[in-house]
Amino acid sequence: MSSLDPYRRRLDTLDDELVRLLGARFDIIREVASYKREHDIPMMQPERIAEVRARYLARGAELAIPPDFTARLLDLLIAASCELEDELIDAPQQED
Repeated sequence: MSSLDPYRRRLDTLDDELVRLLGARFDIIREVASYKREHDIPMMQPERIAEVRARYLARGAELAIPPDFTARLLDLLIAASCELEDELIDAPQQED
C-alpha cells in the first residue's frame, strides 16, 4: 500500500462527485434547450454568460483556485453547453 493511497481515495471520491454534478448540469442544459426551443428563445444569451462568468470567477477566487484554470474550465463548460443546446434546439422535432 502506498502512502499516497488515502489521498488518492479522497481524490477518486471527489472526481466521482464532479462527474455526477456535471451530469446533473447537463441534464438541466437539456431542459433549458427544450424550453428555449418551445418558446423560440435564441440559444445564445450573452448577458447570462457574463453573469455566470463573473460569479464563477469570484467563487473560484474565494476558494483559491488558480484564475486561469477557473476561466479555462468555465470556457469549456460554456462551449460544451452551447454546443449541446444548439444540437437539441436544431434537432428535428419528434412526432408524439
